[in-house]
Amino acid sequence: MKVLVIDDEDDIRRIARLSLVKVGGLDVIDAPDGPAGVARASAESPDVILLDVMMPGQDGPATLAALKSNAATAHIPVVFLTAKAMPEEIQRLLRLGVRGVLSKPFDPMRLPDELRSALAGDAP
Repeated sequence: MKVLVIDDEDDIRRIARLSLVKVGGLDVIDAPDGPAGVARASAESPDVILLDVMMPGQDGPATLAALKSNAATAHIPVVFLTAKAMPEEIQRLLRLGVRGVLSKPFDPMRLPDELRSALAGDAP
């Protein structure tokens, strides 16, 4: 499974990559912001996108809207990654049409399983 990680924080992208590749055995590509992420998703057709909610410029919800409006990326499941994991915020994000919402900071040893659970519909 190929995962596109879109996050403005270099450290988060690096840790997510290590976790998903080394622990989860997944293929990972990444992008540092929303516009680059949309372009990368269109060019690379990942199986899932792990998308940060809070980014400067084009935030996660705006990036999600751009992905959904692009015929090449509209079908790709998206899982949000957020530091604001309050129940009301999670519900608001889920209503935007994502497959799940994972919390930051995440446990690198559990991230691959949490991502798979979100895709299976087993996680918020």
